[in-house]
Amino acid sequence: MPDEQPAAFRLAYVPGATPAKWARIWADRHPSIPLILDALEVAQTAAAIGTATADMALTRLPDALAHGDPGPHHTITLYEETTVVVLPKDHVLTAGDELAPTDLDDENLLWPLDEPLLVDDRPGTAVDHRPATTADAIELVAAGVGVLLVPQSLARLHHRRDLVYRPVTGMPTSTVGLLWAQPTSALADEFVGIVRGRKPGSSRGSAEAAPKRSAKEKAAAKRAARQAAGQTPGKPKGNRPRRSR
Repeated sequence: MPDEQPAAFRLAYVPGATPAKWARIWADRHPSIPLILDALEVAQTAAAIGTATADMALTRLPDALAHGDPGPHHTITLYEETTVVVLPKDHVLTAGDELAPTDLDDENLLWPLDEPLLVDDRPGTAVDHRPATTADAIELVAAGVGVLLVPQSLARLHHRRDLVYRPVTGMPTSTVGLLWAQPTSALADEFVGIVRGRKPGSSRGSAEAAPKRSAKEKAAAKRAARQAAGQTPGKPKGNRPRRSR
């Protein structure tokens, strides 16, 4: 008997990540296999892979692996995110277009427990209270309790009119990538292909691509195309010039 088709493919994703484009492509290519999107915190994604509650995770690496054991796994890096500091709109540091870590030496820094950004050498002074989530930390920045370092996508996600953010050079960046279990399933490979921009049918493990045509076959195809367009091979379009008498 042929293998039973999976009922769905489950993709976990973290705040700030945007899988919508890839989800649309998946729906076009696999209408009979729903792509289920599950929003998780970074700290939850490794466990989701390890317990098979998600087939793949769009997460921050290696941050996710610092919070749990996914078991035997694969990862690929997709892109790096700029680190920014979130500040009250009237903060003195908003005068600069970008900041250095030393600019934060006199600041109180909030470090939420969901740890959207791992920083070993933390600038400034850590606020004793650690908010549970990045969203909670944003509220405390607005209240003037401290400032917050996050990947830029999270600053955009939690945008408020009373807050702004500035890039901080020389800080660790956030790596966004895919995490999934070994061995690779056909559907996981298909999703990787979508993310990497492979055309339908070109993913690894799919049918072989059609062989390249020879020069003679290409020439024959061009003749057929000209004939289909009403052209005769070797003759230009339009009226032939009259012969002088």
